[in-house]
Amino acid sequence: MNAHRAKRGGQEEVATKNAEVIYAIEVRVRFSRVVKMVAGSDQQQGHRAGAYKQKNKGHKHGKHRTKGEIERESKGRVSVTALTKKQRKEARKMDKRHKANQLRRNKKDLVLTEKRRLGSRDGPPHTVAVVALHADVDTEPVMRLLRCDGAGGLVREVQSVCGVPDSFGLVMPRYKQRFTFFRADTADLHSLLDVVKVADSLVFVLESTEGWDSYGEYCLSCLFAQGLPAYALVCQGISDLAVKKRMDSRRTLAKISEVRFPGARLFPLDSDQDAALLVRHLGTQRQRRLGFRSRRSHLLAQRVSYTPNSSECGPSTGLGTLCVSGYVRGRPLQVDRLVYIAGFGDFQLSQIDAPMDPLPLNITSPRSAKPGKGGDVDMQDAGVDDEVSVRVLMKADPARVESLQAEAVIDPMDGEQTWPTETELLEAEEARKIKRVMKVPKGMSDYQATWIVDEDNENVKEEEESTDDDDDDDEDAMMEESIDGEDLDSQLDTASGFGSEEEDEEEEELLTTSDKGGADQRYDEHIDEVEEGEGLKRYREARSNEMFPDEVDTPLDKSAKTRFQRYRGLKSFRSSPWDPMENLPVDYSRIFQFQSFERTRRRVLAEAAQEDQGALVGWYVTLHVVDVPPAVMESVQAGRPLVLVSLLPHEQKMSVMHMLVRRHPSNTEPVKSKEELIFHCGFRRFRACPIFSQHTSADKHKLERFLQHDAPTVVSVYAPITFPTAGVMVFKQRENGMQDLVGTGTLLSCDPQRVVLKRIVLSGHPFKINRRSAVVRYMFFNRDDILWFKPVELRTKWGRRGHIKEALGTHGHMKCVFDSQLKSQDTVMMNLYKRVYPRWTYDPHVPRPLPWVKGEGTQVPDDFDMD
Repeated sequence: MNAHRAKRGGQEEVATKNAEVIYAIEVRVRFSRVVKMVAGSDQQQGHRAGAYKQKNKGHKHGKHRTKGEIERESKGRVSVTALTKKQRKEARKMDKRHKANQLRRNKKDLVLTEKRRLGSRDGPPHTVAVVALHADVDTEPVMRLLRCDGAGGLVREVQSVCGVPDSFGLVMPRYKQRFTFFRADTADLHSLLDVVKVADSLVFVLESTEGWDSYGEYCLSCLFAQGLPAYALVCQGISDLAVKKRMDSRRTLAKISEVRFPGARLFPLDSDQDAALLVRHLGTQRQRRLGFRSRRSHLLAQRVSYTPNSSECGPSTGLGTLCVSGYVRGRPLQVDRLVYIAGFGDFQLSQIDAPMDPLPLNITSPRSAKPGKGGDVDMQDAGVDDEVSVRVLMKADPARVESLQAEAVIDPMDGEQTWPTETELLEAEEARKIKRVMKVPKGMSDYQATWIVDEDNENVKEEEESTDDDDDDDEDAMMEESIDGEDLDSQLDTASGFGSEEEDEEEEELLTTSDKGGADQRYDEHIDEVEEGEGLKRYREARSNEMFPDEVDTPLDKSAKTRFQRYRGLKSFRSSPWDPMENLPVDYSRIFQFQSFERTRRRVLAEAAQEDQGALVGWYVTLHVVDVPPAVMESVQAGRPLVLVSLLPHEQKMSVMHMLVRRHPSNTEPVKSKEELIFHCGFRRFRACPIFSQHTSADKHKLERFLQHDAPTVVSVYAPITFPTAGVMVFKQRENGMQDLVGTGTLLSCDPQRVVLKRIVLSGHPFKINRRSAVVRYMFFNRDDILWFKPVELRTKWGRRGHIKEALGTHGHMKCVFDSQLKSQDTVMMNLYKRVYPRWTYDPHVPRPLPWVKGEGTQVPDDFDMD
């Protein structure tokens, strides 16, 4: 029974536990239902992972994502590629490198295109000028070897250059090239320079032992200054020497030519094989680019005719139409542009014709005649008349043709006052009624008294006259003062006993030597005493200016206030202002000025480089130049070459041109400012009187009285506008017709507002010195002058600075105060400045130099040194 009770109790305990479990489950189920109902009513969102949640890398299964997967993952978002500073720098470097490679490649292609075009069917013939550099060298054998068939070509045209009898055209079918050879006349320097300006290559003929003489060195100096094209050195007679001496001769010539032509090859020219080798070298060598001719269309005349103007159109003017035929070179030629004939001036074109090509490359028979450039055909070989074959390419449009106006039109009423007002008329009437009281001498009538001028009016009149006068009077006064100063020095030397005895002894020696024989008399016959005197005068002025720069003496018989009324003082030459539009001369109303010359130059040259209209390069055309004087045809008939250049826009207008010139070592004579010189600037040649100034970067530039030897000098002159770059040569003509090379340089700019100041220095002597103050004399000679120049700062040669404090007495003594004590040997100076301008003496007609005669050295300057 006890066992049964224990078993029953265990069963009840298990049932109780199961009931509790079932109850707990039901409670949980009910609670979960309630929670779901509450969550459904509130719509609570799901949990989002934070920023710090761990993200494990996906498994790399070796497959690439497809485009679809990438689009689904990106969902249209584009990632920003942020380049670092180093990456941007590398990118810029690569871009610059690629751009430089492209520019280099384009330039190389352009050079190769120009090189292949020269002498080909699409370009003009290769122009070659033969130049002899020695008096003993004859160029006729050279021309004979080049003309013969052994050179590998065919001579198609005789006298291919108008005015040059020995010129000929050479066609080489094997190399598909054509040449024009002519002999340059070295005796005429102007013709030589004009020919070299348009020649593609030069052949310098050297002497077998010396190479070139003094005149050859003179010509080389001019050619290098102007701009030298491609060249070749030729020597004859080496094969005639012994075998052992040939190498020595070549080695000697190579050593001589190394000075002027470093690395140049020397070609022997004694056989047809040498001639063929030379021609092949000329056709394949690298061409030198000259900026002043590559940017402008130019033409070397091959045929010229002149037709005077008919009297039916009006009265005879002595002018005519010049028809010039030749090949277009440089840039395309437009009929509306002006042309410049070297040595004669600017002219207009009426029309351009296209005749037959006299030197075709690929025409060998009349049946094979083919149209050339611009439709022209070799009608001579085809048997057709020249007049029938010529056709008009283009005619000038009167509305578009450029004007020949070189100077601005001056309006004489531009500076006049308008019609006076009523108030001004009433004031003038009242001033007329006021009686003027003046002292009249006894016995003088009323009519004579009206001619008496008051002191104030007289001063005003003197000021107006001095302002209107040219700077020439001032220069003459300066020369007279310098001469007076030299006479004073000579008097002091005579008083001290020095110089007079030595001069007397020299004169006696000259007299005794002149009586010794006839050799000295013959020597004196070739000396011009007037020229010698002027040379001595210029030499003394240059030496005086070098020892005492810009120092002048105050006149004793004239007030310094009146003498130097156009001068002013400057606190600082570098920083003190000077208005460039102040008190301009009348000549400035005749010139043109650009708002920005550099911007205009870039625009004009860029437009010229992109032009593709008109007569293209390589066409054989005939230009009709109107209103040409007969002197041009006379020059051609005299055997001189004719060169025509198409001008860029604005290049016929006058302005103030500045050139940077360096003194040539061969010239030692002093060249004074405002002295007439001859200029070769690019294609132009003219005469003018320039002024010299220092080459600095400041806004004011100091005038140089003489052309300096040791520094480049800026030469300013009134001349037609020319866009840089261009070479410049300056010559000075003697009275006997010789022209000396004075300087060479380049064209700088066109700037009428460039301020050139002339400085004068008034000097005084410290009479009494008391610490910082001193009494100065000999600078002025009356009290009024001291009071007038009192605001101007003083300086000394030893670097002291000061000012005038007061005038002492009436004889020019003044008390001055300085920043430190003066020395007794010091000199007190005052700097005064005024603006100067060139003289308007432009003349396009330049006289030809004295012709050089073979075997005589009359053309070469006496002081010309080959070293």
